[in-house]
Amino acid sequence: MLRQKNTNRHLLLSMANVVAGNKLLKNQVVRFILSAGAGFLVDICAFYLLYHNFFERPFYSFLGYKFNNHTLSLGVSFFLGVMVNFLITRYFVFNESASTPVKQFLRFSAVAVVGFFANLFLLDFFVEQLNMYPPVARITAALSLFFASFFVHKAFSFSLSLRHHASARDNNESN
Repeated sequence: MLRQKNTNRHLLLSMANVVAGNKLLKNQVVRFILSAGAGFLVDICAFYLLYHNFFERPFYSFLGYKFNNHTLSLGVSFFLGVMVNFLITRYFVFNESASTPVKQFLRFSAVAVVGFFANLFLLDFFVEQLNMYPPVARITAALSLFFASFFVHKAFSFSLSLRHHASARDNNESN
């Protein structure tokens, strides 16, 4: 009898966890955090690997310009993270957008270019001015720009008004 009660309690707790998880995944902000987190992990891991294993010299010359290794590592890792982030965001977060995938990608890429230069500015500031270790500076720069990214991608990349977010939240809360 006691074994049956424990089994039933375990089953009820499991069902409650599934329901809570499903409710969380209906929240667009939570889905965006997961999407951005996946892109962030790809970006940060690629940055670390590139910085330590590929761009090992402190500086490189390209077309007459001199680039330091953390800038080159950022360029490649940021691109990889953006690709992962776009695909997950497109199909998992803002999937109700009526814009075409090409239009979404062009807008997403435009925001990413602005984001890249914001990240580059912060990365250079943290490394050059504050003497931070570049992989730590990369994480700090990315996290400091996260929240602005959600609202810009929602309103611009996927053409969803912030009003839409509020009405979707209200609909989810009434269910």
